[in-house]
Amino acid sequence: MKTLEESRARLRGLFNITMTPFTADHAIDFPGLARNVERVLDLGFDGLLIGGTYGEFPALSTQERADVFRHVMDVVGDRVPVMLCAAGSDPRVVRELTGLAGDLGGIPMVTPPFVSEVTDEQIVAFFREMAPLSRTGILVYNAPGIGITLSPATLEQIADLPGMVAIKQGDLSPAAIDRIVGRLKDRIRLFCASDLAFLGPMAAGFDGISSTNSGAFPELLLQSYRAIEAGDSALAGRLHRLWYEFRALARQYGQPQTVKAAMTMRGFDGGAVRPPLQDLDAQEKTALASVLRDMARDPDCRLTLAD
Repeated sequence: MKTLEESRARLRGLFNITMTPFTADHAIDFPGLARNVERVLDLGFDGLLIGGTYGEFPALSTQERADVFRHVMDVVGDRVPVMLCAAGSDPRVVRELTGLAGDLGGIPMVTPPFVSEVTDEQIVAFFREMAPLSRTGILVYNAPGIGITLSPATLEQIADLPGMVAIKQGDLSPAAIDRIVGRLKDRIRLFCASDLAFLGPMAAGFDGISSTNSGAFPELLLQSYRAIEAGDSALAGRLHRLWYEFRALARQYGQPQTVKAAMTMRGFDGGAVRPPLQDLDAQEKTALASVLRDMARDPDCRLTLAD
């Protein structure tokens, strides 16, 4: 990516939210990260999201985040668009990572600054300050999990700022989705932030999704996404139901650690999580293995397990 126009043109489709694998002593496993990237690109994913919430960026230092950005962009080059999460509560860190992401050819993904009692006016001003720092534009992440949910009205104000190229929408309530599509479609790229409930936003007119669970089930999520992209909602819905039991476990145990454990069971580079998160315990792994074996029995899941 070199320009805003290129970002707007290429930001669409299924993006893998890439896990950051850690070794047993919590160092970043850079070779494993590269293998995870190559796996989904070889399958035909449209893009990547690196160092996001489920990439465990809050547990990484600013230098580590920059190192991950550089490593992934060296691996990917210009093959697909790459969202690089520059979110943070300290605007100095966000400025540094936003500028770096754009310089590397990625698209910086920025949340509102998650500090107490920040106002909508201050949030809009924050994005106005960040926008000129990236030559490739800014992707706004509306992430209710940080304690701030941007209203559709505030998102409209942000979308009108120069340099805004996409919104990753985490508030998936029907009313919010309806207004965002109705008011912002074709003005800015729209991404669904969750593969747990992407069928509705995609049917409504979103341009793509970012998928955490595609780390564990890249073949299944890709098949499901391509079905909805082709207008076959019945097939997409049936495929989505095939991994319901896994979604139930992930909600119970925590998504990044459950996805990483499933990746390891498939022979992928899941690695460990970094504190304060904790890896699944023996009982949780047993329950997960049972769910994966059941999924593997269905040929539509396209799931193989490591020996």
